[in-house]
Amino acid sequence: MSSPEISSLSWGHMKVKGCSSNYKDCKVWPGGSRTWDWRETGTNVSDTIIFTTRNNSDNSHHTDRCMYVSSNTAWHCTPMRFLFSSQHYPGVQPADLEEVLKKGINQLVIGRGMSEALQVPSTTLDYVKQKGVDVTVLQTERAVDKYNKLANQGVKVGGVFHSTC
Repeated sequence: MSSPEISSLSWGHMKVKGCSSNYKDCKVWPGGSRTWDWRETGTNVSDTIIFTTRNNSDNSHHTDRCMYVSSNTAWHCTPMRFLFSSQHYPGVQPADLEEVLKKGINQLVIGRGMSEALQVPSTTLDYVKQKGVDVTVLQTERAVDKYNKLANQGVKVGGVFHSTC
């Protein structure tokens, strides 16, 4: 059985060739695919806002305040600029990959999201390697390209892909 091609990818949407479902995030393996919810294994979203101010004398930036934002937290200030970062911790866990690894794959591709917010701990990579499977971790667009290239070459490849942040 061959690995199905991922036929389209855009923010929050993935389509696997031969499957009638549309996915936000998905798992794929030789002969199949399904939706993937990385929250099932305890990964949460942590949003961070870093406020910066400009020092006009040297045009450099320094950090004014760094904070985690949640529905219970409100900060008031007037920065010149801010940076927003969404991180998903602890990230991809061995349990997220077990179903795909059991399908007899030789290679696994993990898509961390369009902005690479989904973390992949080294313990997860070690787990995959201990199973004798080569693993590649990339930004999701690059990961889908890599996965499709391997699938089109007939490699028994599986993948897990996060299609938003």
